[in-house]
Amino acid sequence: MEFQHKSVLLEETVSSLHIKPDGIYVDGTLGGGGHALEICRQLSERGRLIGIDQDDAAIAAAAQRLKEHESKVTIIRSNYCNMKQCLNEIGIEKVDGIILDLGVSSYQLDTVDRGFTYREDAPLDMRMDRRQAYTAKDIVNEYSEMELYRIIRDYGEDRFAKNIAKHIVKARAEKPIETTNELTEVIKNAIPAKVRKTGGHPAKRTFQAIRIELNKELEVLENTLDEMIDLLNEGGHLSIITFHSLEDRIVKNNFRKNENPCICPPEFPMCVCGKKSKGKVVTRKPILPSEKELEENSRSKSAKLRVFVRGGE
Repeated sequence: MEFQHKSVLLEETVSSLHIKPDGIYVDGTLGGGGHALEICRQLSERGRLIGIDQDDAAIAAAAQRLKEHESKVTIIRSNYCNMKQCLNEIGIEKVDGIILDLGVSSYQLDTVDRGFTYREDAPLDMRMDRRQAYTAKDIVNEYSEMELYRIIRDYGEDRFAKNIAKHIVKARAEKPIETTNELTEVIKNAIPAKVRKTGGHPAKRTFQAIRIELNKELEVLENTLDEMIDLLNEGGHLSIITFHSLEDRIVKNNFRKNENPCICPPEFPMCVCGKKSKGKVVTRKPILPSEKELEENSRSKSAKLRVFVRGGE
């Protein structure tokens, strides 16, 4: 299957970087290379784009897509949490812009055997990086009822989390839950019939929660934001597209903290904590997809773009 992924908020994200033709830019979630291609088109021969992705299929697709710009492109297979180390290894200390698109690609969702989708039957996998041994099946069959409840409640924001966790534990006591269909059936049985009729696909939130937990998506984001801001040159932009309220909250709070890190009590006449601002939040409110984009790409529905600029604009 061809790696297809319609880049969300493409123009808005690329223009938010204020690209310098000779600059160095990082796409930390390269995917199919949609955003990267648009960046490359605006770079001179002296400009550079470093693309990072942990998915082997994404890397193969992006390499093909960016072929005409290969003299200025470096592709690295890794998780963006290793960005600083990856850049150091190729002799780069600072960059002029970084983007992250935290969505799961259409390719990953539509490639049945990756096990990301609840719409087709497949082994419970959901690994972004297939070099990792641990899969969604391990979480579903090994986590305690309490742990399952926690991730479905927090990462899936599902009001039936307690009941879903209980049903999973009961079902796996008879035999391990091994496929997406088996898990979907268990989830359906945990949700009242009248809710199932109106509330979208009953398994959507639980699948999302398991994927986030398996790939440590929120931890990676939270632990890497400060480092990415530190990698920026003065005037460099960090632009992040989120698809989930928890991701968005992490980005929003981190950007705010980096803009105003002072921890002095408000009654102090002046700052004595010595924490200095690293820059400015460009987006007081997140940038959302246009009506046109929503019509053309239903998967852009929950996308939000937030931008931070290092130093002064």
